Amino acid sequence: MKMIISNSSSVPIYEQIKNQIIEQIMNEELKEDDILPSIRTLAKDIKISLMTIKKAYDQLEREGYVKSIGGKGTFVAPKNTGLAIERAKKDIEEYMSKAIDLAIKFDITKKEIEDLIELLWEE
Repeated sequence: MKMIISNSSSVPIYEQIKNQIIEQIMNEELKEDDILPSIRTLAKDIKISLMTIKKAYDQLEREGYVKSIGGKGTFVAPKNTGLAIERAKKDIEEYMSKAIDLAIKFDITKKEIEDLIELLWEE
């Protein structure tokens, strides 16, 4: 599993790990029932503490992205369509917020943005 951790990021390391695993699940690089590396293996591979990896895995399980089976490991959970849609909405909201901030900065009107969205939607 590929993982890039930034020590200089303002995002906590466990959250970086969680987000990268979610991204790989959403992009189907990790598929349903794929096994994730053990906490020990991933901690050793990316040189991060066991507790940090455990925290990321625990949050992934709480959010329904993975399931843990005692003695067997942690697996990608069946895709939850509702969860995927919520994730997509969150991503869209972040992009739109940035676009709105940029529009305000350059005095672009709401109507101009709506027209642009309509044009792009039709393409």
